[in-house]
Amino acid sequence: MTATTATLFSPELAARLDKLVTLYPVRRSALVPMLLYAQDELGYLTDAAISEIAQRIGITELDVRNVLSYYSMLRTAPVGKYHVQVCTNISCMLRGGQELFEHCKNKLGVGHKQTTPDGVFSLEEVECIGACCWAPAVQVNYDFHDNLTPEAMDAVLDQYRKQAGK
Repeated sequence: MTATTATLFSPELAARLDKLVTLYPVRRSALVPMLLYAQDELGYLTDAAISEIAQRIGITELDVRNVLSYYSMLRTAPVGKYHVQVCTNISCMLRGGQELFEHCKNKLGVGHKQTTPDGVFSLEEVECIGACCWAPAVQVNYDFHDNLTPEAMDAVLDQYRKQAGK
């Protein structure tokens, strides 16, 4: 895309995406970073964003959607202000990850990939967040919380609710 081509992204992000594709020997290698930056700006990856990113890289929308379906960190639907991802993979599961996920479901009143009615929290059970040594672990947006108990998780959720002013 050129500077005169219409974009749905802010001018700053459009410039960042233009630069990203020049940093890799293969343009497609910029795909995941581009998707993450777009998601940060838009909140989730819309059909229009997927189309524009495919154009910017020179791949098909199907290629982009195949990558989207692989990574749990990439979203095609809106989530809450605080996206709570509870790891239930083997290390976390053995140290109470499944129970922690159930506790979050009860505390927030929502299930997997659902958002609280006030839009503050969304909840997702994920396979792995790479914090096996500190299991059970949860990621809220880009913040990691580890060695959690249900009581410690309540404190984490209360902290985010307070930040949201609700």
